[in-house]
Parts: sequence; structure tokens; C-alpha cells
Amino acid sequence: MSHLVTHKISVVSHQIPIRLDSYLTSQDLKLTRSQIQKLIEAGHILVNGKVSRVSQKVHAGDEIFIQIPPERPLQAQAENIPISILFEDQHLAVINKPAELVVHASAGHASGTLVNALLYHLKKLSQVGGDLRPGIVHRLDKGTSGVMLIAKNNEIHFELARQFHDRKVQKTYLALAYGRFKKNEGEIQSRLGRSRGDRKKISSKTRNGREAKTFYKILKQYENMAFVEVKPYTGRTHQIRVHLAEAGHPVVGDPLYGGKQWIQKLSPSLQEVVRKLDHQALHAWKLKFTHPVTKKEMEIEAALPPEFQKIFDLIDQKLILEPLQS
Repeated sequence: MSHLVTHKISVVSHQIPIRLDSYLTSQDLKLTRSQIQKLIEAGHILVNGKVSRVSQKVHAGDEIFIQIPPERPLQAQAENIPISILFEDQHLAVINKPAELVVHASAGHASGTLVNALLYHLKKLSQVGGDLRPGIVHRLDKGTSGVMLIAKNNEIHFELARQFHDRKVQKTYLALAYGRFKKNEGEIQSRLGRSRGDRKKISSKTRNGREAKTFYKILKQYENMAFVEVKPYTGRTHQIRVHLAEAGHPVVGDPLYGGKQWIQKLSPSLQEVVRKLDHQALHAWKLKFTHPVTKKEMEIEAALPPEFQKIFDLIDQKLILEPLQS
């Protein structure tokens, strides 16, 4: 049975000045900075008897009282959630993830996830990812649809994970992005990490970023929007969304990385459709990999979701521009 865990820390002079969350991260609490920030925001960390703030500075002599509430164990259960299986054999499966489906259970998403659906439809899944992530070799953001590889046993899981690590898996995405690109194709390269201003975001304006490289090619250029093929060379969190946004071309419908200023430039009917879009217009279209057992090169595609076609149908075809020359 889980119990409430409490800690009391006295700040000494040589440990300051420092932000509260940074200070506590350096202590032996076995908590990540993100977990500490959530405890502070929930009122579970007091400084000198008062509710604290993440960014406040600690001072010599401060008494910090920490309460860590017991975790409620999450356990994934099979749920009859419809999914589209693009390929399946005894070793692995390839599915087309709907945009609205979260991949696995987490805080706020205890059920109704892709994992719940996989447990119902596939039965047998690898256990490398633990009880909450059976079969999951890689992930797609909530709001991003498309191709995902699922491992049915641990040996297959490790081999597919190795292919991802060694960049042997070729990933091709399709996106609708705002604006008119200056070049028909190009490369975006930067170092990406957690944004210092918003922990939910990824940014190139960070101290400890990791190399990220994205290739893009314009398939169709419209007046204020482009249909783009995107190939990420690396696999950083939110990579495509951040790279396009920082290049001045945020993905249409992206709730996190902007683009609202572009909506006013669209036709009234198109504005209506885009405003109703509650996720980014980003689709994992194609995945190319080597089957771990047959050694056959496999390339599997997932058809575009209906929301893309709705936008295409409303764009005035006379506004289509020829792709610019590289």
C-alpha cells in the first residue's frame, strides 16, 4: 500500500542563489525537474510554511517541506477502440493511428489510448516498454496521425528499436503549413530542447539542445498555405512542428506552435474549417524499414485523414502556384 512521503530540507548559504525547482532537482529526492514543478504547482511544496512558486529563489535558512502523494498505479486494459491495421503477421503490426488517439496511458489519460486498443485487437505484444507501453517501439504526438510500428515480442522490439536508433527507418510525413516557401525544397537544422519559457514546448532557444535535422519538399504551394512532404533525419520531440514554425511556416491547426495570425488571410469557408481543426495537420504518411525476420524491405503508407481533403476541397485551385526552383 502506498503512503504519503514527506521531506524537510534546510537551505544552507553555499547552495544559493538558485530557483526552487532547480534547487530541489539537485537534492536526492529521486524526482525529475518536471515532477518537482508539478508538486510545486499542486501546492505540495511549502517554503517557510507558505505555498511556493516554481521560479522563486531560495535563501539561506529557508525551510522547505515536501509532500509526495502516493501514486495511483496505472494499468492498461484492453478496450474495443477501432484501429486501422495496415499490415500484420506473427511478429509485428503496422497501424494507422488516428490523430485524436494518445499513444499510451499517462496522467490525464488513464484509458482510451492506442495501447488499450492494441491490447484488444492484437492480444500479443512486446513487454520491453513495461505494463503501460506494450508493443510501442516509437511514438507519434497526440494530434499527429499516421503509420506506427508495433512489436509483438521482445526480440522484434529490440531489433526495430535498433533500426530507429541507427536511423535505418525512413519516415516521411505530409503537412499543411502556412505561408509561401521561398524554396521548393530545403533543410532545416538546429539544436532542440525544452523551451526555457514554456516547459510544454520544444525550442531551438535552449542551452542543452540536441541536433535536429529536417528535410522538406513543397508538393503544392497555395496562396497562404503549402502542402509539404517532410522527412526528419533525427527524431526529436515535436521536431517537424518546431522546425516549420521557427522557419515561419507553422503547421495548420497546431495548438502549441502558433499560426493563428495566418487564419485571417484565408477565405471565409476555409477559415471555418481550420478553426474547427483541433490538432496539427501533420500525418506520418510512409514508413520504410527492414522486417527483422524475413529481412524484406517494407514500405507502408497510411492514407491521408479526411480533414486534409476538406481543406484541399476548399482551396481555390486557381491559387495553386508552381513550386519554386531550388
